Amino acid sequence: MNEMKLIDDLISATSGNSVLAKDVRVGVSWTAVLGKYCGLARTYGTHVQHSAYTRDMGRLTEKTTAQLAEYLKSWDMVEAGIGLASINSMILPKGKVGVNALDIIAEIGKDKKVTFIGKFPHIEQVRSSARELFILELDESLVDPSSRVLPATAAGYVIPESDIVAITGSALINKSMEHILKLCTASNAYTIILGPSTPMCDVLFDYGADMLGGVEVVNQDSLLKKISQSGGMLNPKIFREEIVFRLMER
Repeated sequence: MNEMKLIDDLISATSGNSVLAKDVRVGVSWTAVLGKYCGLARTYGTHVQHSAYTRDMGRLTEKTTAQLAEYLKSWDMVEAGIGLASINSMILPKGKVGVNALDIIAEIGKDKKVTFIGKFPHIEQVRSSARELFILELDESLVDPSSRVLPATAAGYVIPESDIVAITGSALINKSMEHILKLCTASNAYTIILGPSTPMCDVLFDYGADMLGGVEVVNQDSLLKKISQSGGMLNPKIFREEIVFRLMER
């Protein structure tokens, strides 16, 4: 059984746009790969051991973006982030422009049970309209059951009772995406994958996603400079000249 079939399918679907990587940036919060297009992914983990180095560090621009995409299979989260950004660098995002998926969730989630996989900023609008809102978090320091922020291990209990599930695209990095999508499909939950890490690729619809909410990089040079020099969330208020929202539906 191929436990990384989704990743393999994403690589196969996008590698036709593979070129030699022009630039690779691993910032505090975001990773970017510049290939045919500019692709983004969350910097999911940072090395804390002196012996932990990214594979082929310093020579990544000697590889094609398809070769770097294979890094997504790594259990080193920094390498996996490079892999996801490389996949995204081979995709020209399409769909509606300027539509924030969080606004859509607030609209369709009215009086529904909504579950977020990953703690997103500015979800109070969703919370105010939803009947119930749960957040599943891998980071134990963010878990707060009194605020319905539960550990990721609660997925098998919470998702089957949810009407809408919103999944961070970075779940591809920690390899939990395929399992979560199976839970959503079995539960018949309306499923949205969102965030700058999200591959805007039809393959995700084949695995049960109903909507994709990602970004398109419109100013590559400026974006690379900003993520290299700072951390924080990548949003159109701070990166207003660098990114635009994109929304695709099944």
